[in-house]
Amino acid sequence: MNEKELELHTESHDPAVPEAYAAFMRTGWGGRDLELPPHPVAAWAAARRDRLAQVFPGERLVVPAGRFKVRANDTDYRFRCETAHTWLCGNQTSDAVLVITSGSDGAAEAVLYARPSSGRDTDEFFRDRQYGELWVGRRPSLREISSSLGLPVRHLADLPEALSGDTKTRVLRGVDSRVDAEIEPDAERDAELVRVLGELRLVKDAWEISELRTACDATVLGFCDSVAEWDRVLEHGERWIEGTFFRRARAMGNDLGYDSIVGGGAHATTLHWIENSGAIVPGELVLLDMGVEGHNLYTADVTRTLPVSGSYSPLQRELYDVVYAAQQAGIDAVRPGAPFLAAHQAAMSVLAHALDDLGLLPVSAEEALDPDNRTYARWTLHGTSHMLGMDVHDCAGSAPEVYPKGDLAEGMVLTVEPGLYFQADDLLVPEELRGIGIRIEDDILVTADGAENLSVALPRTSDGVEEWMALHREGRA
Repeated sequence: MNEKELELHTESHDPAVPEAYAAFMRTGWGGRDLELPPHPVAAWAAARRDRLAQVFPGERLVVPAGRFKVRANDTDYRFRCETAHTWLCGNQTSDAVLVITSGSDGAAEAVLYARPSSGRDTDEFFRDRQYGELWVGRRPSLREISSSLGLPVRHLADLPEALSGDTKTRVLRGVDSRVDAEIEPDAERDAELVRVLGELRLVKDAWEISELRTACDATVLGFCDSVAEWDRVLEHGERWIEGTFFRRARAMGNDLGYDSIVGGGAHATTLHWIENSGAIVPGELVLLDMGVEGHNLYTADVTRTLPVSGSYSPLQRELYDVVYAAQQAGIDAVRPGAPFLAAHQAAMSVLAHALDDLGLLPVSAEEALDPDNRTYARWTLHGTSHMLGMDVHDCAGSAPEVYPKGDLAEGMVLTVEPGLYFQADDLLVPEELRGIGIRIEDDILVTADGAENLSVALPRTSDGVEEWMALHREGRA
């Protein structure tokens, strides 16, 4: 990383910039200081850095924010910061790098190396397409970032010097190629940093739980918005729901937590159907798996399967109620000290016995539930739960014996989301079942004595869903 890498980002089709024009643009500007308020995460983030540093006394830990990613030619995706970086300091600006130095006593000293705002004495602010103020808006200054986040912030160009020397260093790799090139890789050492970061994030602090509540509340509103526009949904199909929910996500949060899944009819049997290009047909079901990512990057992840006509048919209701019973069994299994997999096992037991009652299993339900058999999974396909937080599939770097094979603890947040999926071309099920997919998903906080449903405001029962749809379609909600 050097000054050359901070050069202007321009394109071949940009107009020429004569020196007279450039000199004129560098004069006559007033100040535009941003007085950023203290970030509410600052104290929480400092405590997280201390916990991380205590695991690696006497070492240097490097956690980049990441850089812009190209979408097409000279067009980048909207920037979204590396989760671990923001969790440790609250920063959401691109290119920044957090360096934590741990003393022998485990005390953490942290410095954030960041790209400053565009200087008016250079061409960057009016010519740079990626960072220039007149192209993309005002970037916070180093002072402003420092004041808001409550930690020292230095120029990104100073990073190579900060990473020099023989201090034992671990890097969160694959986030910023410039940073990767500065430090000789040590696969075992760097992998341990990933593992520890994942495991430290498993139990959410009070601030994180509040952020997840906010994301769930906004997500519920997004579902309500979608049903309130049902006439347009019937006209325009899956795309209308996707767009309607995205509007809520941008109005009340940072973005979507993940690409929305809007599966009408047989599309509901495709687990990650994100094309969202199909019709919404009366008499069929539509599966909506959607989540708002809040301003501080915590996301909800909620699924409902709705009757397009407003009421479930007898067969649809029977199947929906089976999935609801499985989900409730899974939620009831969530408590401190229980295995993470307890919710899955409880939900699968309900579904396997229901499939047996339908005469679909080649063996008994008990035989199908044997880990060496699992034939019931033809119609359930996926696990019932995953951790939830800043990533929709949170804490994935944890050691398997901790997650998913470990136990639940107070403060963890996980989804409970069983489903039944009968593919349109599955010849082993009766024709009337083919093309039906049903999933119900909620976000569950492990409490001191059990569990709390953070997305409880969105009805789950078949009767509750029908009543809720009627209220919102008629504008009475």
